[in-house]
Amino acid sequence: MRRAIGFFFVIILAAALAFQGCASKPAKPGPAGPSLGALSDPADGIRHFTLPNGLQVVVVERPVVPLVTILAAVKNGSMTETPEINGLSHLYEHMFFKGNAEIPDQSAYLKRMRELGMSFNATTSTEAVRYFFTLPKENLKAGLAFMRPALMSPLFAEEELNREIKTVLAEYDRNEASPYFHLSQAASKALFPLYPSRKNVIGEREAIAAATREKMQAIQTRYYAPNNTLLVVAGDVTEAEIRPLIEELYLAWPKAADPFDLHPVPVEPPLAENREIVVEHPFQNVLLQFGWHGPSVDRDRSATYAADVFSYVLDQRTSRFQKRLVDSGLLLSANLGYYTQRHIGPIYFTGLAAPEKAKAALEAMRAEIDEFMKPDYIDESELETAKLMLAAENLYGWQKSLSIANELGFWWCVADLDYRLRYIENLKRVTRDDIRNYAERYVAGKPYVLGVLVSPENRARLEEAVPDGAAEPVKTDEEAGR
Repeated sequence: MRRAIGFFFVIILAAALAFQGCASKPAKPGPAGPSLGALSDPADGIRHFTLPNGLQVVVVERPVVPLVTILAAVKNGSMTETPEINGLSHLYEHMFFKGNAEIPDQSAYLKRMRELGMSFNATTSTEAVRYFFTLPKENLKAGLAFMRPALMSPLFAEEELNREIKTVLAEYDRNEASPYFHLSQAASKALFPLYPSRKNVIGEREAIAAATREKMQAIQTRYYAPNNTLLVVAGDVTEAEIRPLIEELYLAWPKAADPFDLHPVPVEPPLAENREIVVEHPFQNVLLQFGWHGPSVDRDRSATYAADVFSYVLDQRTSRFQKRLVDSGLLLSANLGYYTQRHIGPIYFTGLAAPEKAKAALEAMRAEIDEFMKPDYIDESELETAKLMLAAENLYGWQKSLSIANELGFWWCVADLDYRLRYIENLKRVTRDDIRNYAERYVAGKPYVLGVLVSPENRARLEEAVPDGAAEPVKTDEEAGR
């Protein structure tokens, strides 16, 4: 799960409890400390309705300051892309802030934003594209009206499109400057070899450069429909004032065929065997990364909660995982992460090692994977603490209208609203058996992709750790002479 890490627990928990209506003076903690049972998913002030054209609307009533966040989430992203259009969902996100049928060009678009006092942004991921802005409450209706033509009638003027293609290609170039980018791209393509474009958000340079107005219009026609969109309005608002405005402005938006009935996302088959790749790039240390196919929300939802808890436990400095791998001096850092997705969420076990310890570190990582299955790998105290921390962080996210609008938009796209609205309720059910089942089904003994990021001069240190003939070197563009 995507979650913010780094808040002090006491601060998070205090905010979470205060949000649920606890007394303003904190109670003295009992001998056993804070209880997970004291936390629950928020229910007050969250309203949900659907227009006849299929547009779903969530109103989050947070009358703290006179500000409103308006967010549109669309089920689009790299999951919808064939190689020929890989990267165009991200390019489309950039074009959203250009001209449309009511505002002719970007200059007028930005001028209107300044008039409304907006701060704005957008983001594209594999399964979700989100557009959002925050503005003063007094400009609520104008803000809703401003969002409408951007969703319904973009122009994709050739001059603006060509300018934005250059901007996105420059962003691609900046990513290529990072050695991590090269490993990430190579590992993802190895992990999803049949449909790699479906997981490649930034896309491919050639496809981006070849974007046309017609291709952008095809994306708009297929995916930017009310029945494939969620609108979130959060902040100093009520459902009573929002509903008539939404009906006035958005009811005429015509419903379209379900894009995923007409163009289903293909299913990547399971990995048949282990694959090991080496990416050579100037890099001081050695990055080692195992990757697996993890659970999909639609097929194994309960495992996604177990994955969150397991990753959280292993991230803690006091965990067996960290003590054996990092405190021992074998690795500089170690992490096991899972990214929740509707279409196969990847699991990555990543370790950073000094070159002279890379071989021993890789062997230790392999051995640690086998340890995941031991009944006492995590204890009950670690389990309950992890669930408490995750629940508190989850509640912390409800404090700000922008953060909760973003999260609701993301989860609506990759799962559904209930995934976020009942997260704590489902989190509480996770047991150590659930975690072992998750590790057994998706990690321990399962086919993986091992990616290694290493400089050419340090690669020799790893030759004995990677079986002869199993590793496929991957040259960067720079090394290939581009």
